[in-house]
Amino acid sequence: MMSDIASQFKALQDAAPRMRQTTAKERADRLRSIWNALLERKDDIFKSGQEERRTNDVDVAAELVMIKGELDFTIKNLAKWMRPVRVKNSLATMGKRCEINYQSKGVVLNISAYNAPTAECIVPMIPAIAAGNTIAVKPSELAPVSAQIMQEVINKALPADEAQVMQGGVEVSQELLKLPFNHIYYTGGMTVGKIVMKAAADHFASITLEMGGKSPVIIDETANLENAATKLAWGRVMNAGQVCIAPEYIVIHESVKDKFLALIKEKIEALYNSDGSGLQNSSYVPRIINERHYDRIKGLMDDAVAKGAEVVFGGGGDKADRYIEPTILTNMSEDMDIMNEEVFGPVLSVVSYSNRSEVLDIIAKRPTPLAFYVYSTNKNNIDYFLQNSTSGSAVVNNNCIQSGTNPNLPFGGVGTSGMGRIGGYEGFKHMSNARSVVHQPLDKFRDFLVQLPPYSKRYSDLIMKGLK
Repeated sequence: MMSDIASQFKALQDAAPRMRQTTAKERADRLRSIWNALLERKDDIFKSGQEERRTNDVDVAAELVMIKGELDFTIKNLAKWMRPVRVKNSLATMGKRCEINYQSKGVVLNISAYNAPTAECIVPMIPAIAAGNTIAVKPSELAPVSAQIMQEVINKALPADEAQVMQGGVEVSQELLKLPFNHIYYTGGMTVGKIVMKAAADHFASITLEMGGKSPVIIDETANLENAATKLAWGRVMNAGQVCIAPEYIVIHESVKDKFLALIKEKIEALYNSDGSGLQNSSYVPRIINERHYDRIKGLMDDAVAKGAEVVFGGGGDKADRYIEPTILTNMSEDMDIMNEEVFGPVLSVVSYSNRSEVLDIIAKRPTPLAFYVYSTNKNNIDYFLQNSTSGSAVVNNNCIQSGTNPNLPFGGVGTSGMGRIGGYEGFKHMSNARSVVHQPLDKFRDFLVQLPPYSKRYSDLIMKGLK
């Protein structure tokens, strides 16, 4: 198995120079081939979602639509992105032609996650191929049915020396990280993110890390509470909370807390139990990926309750069904594990504040978030919260709409929530080496060599004048 990984990598490495020379049309054709192969397996992809997370087909279809949007945007713009970018001259480069050439990095590794297994495998492939790289994809072993489909899709769409899928568990990831990839894209938690970063350093590989974290929601006293409750009920229960940009906890003004809690309970029922058959029977409430993660999430809930948290809604679960009941907790304290660890499940913690400066203190106690949400109708408050915070992305009066919806928006984390960007042109640039190129004309008028010794008085005076 491990020798296979080495030989597969060698094939990708050998093909990288050829891929660097491909035209925009050739790269676009490869991207179209990926979409066609995905579309042929659409029904199988739906079934894998049902089997692994009990997802609704419409939600999986939305994942495919997101992929198509990124593919279409990249194909449309690829020829323009690949052209040399002319830049202005400085005094030192007068008479020369200065430009940036975007050159492929070589071989890219994508270590993907289980929560959106098709998108996690395919979306990072789009800029990697667009930039002229070869790529190895390591699907999550926690979604094995999806992983097998992805292997078959990619094998059909692309030559084996341009794209390889390497299935397996931790041991496969460890073996891959020993190899001299030129760029590594990782989606997952911070603990493994540190391992990836250290492995990349051994080979001076560039990296993209997308690591989620605890994304806060601020609800001030001017917010439209019904609107906020509706959107947050969806944002937290969607995919059973297994979404990297899902709202993790709410910091709400004390004057509107009780009204909001009453509303979000109503909205969860309205969205996910409209027929009265029970949340567990809803086709819109997916399951946790496996029993280990079920136990982890339930353990966070139980720890919070044991330390004084109040269950406003939900709180239950069914291990045999991998079902965590959508849950709202309040009366939170800093010693609760759930306030310091990413839940990645349908559990929302609520804390209150009286002065907006308190909000910043609460958020500062946690790692820098991937997403940041503000519900308010007060521009001064909105500006205050945005200007005094840091996050990979931010949304005002909505949540979970900033990723995969607009390829003009770069997506990624900052600090503990990640680094690097994906999406449209930013993804293409991140998977490329921005190579500065200066063209020196050889005619006498422009090929002057006054900067060479012995220095003339005119040149010396010019340089010294630049210090003033």
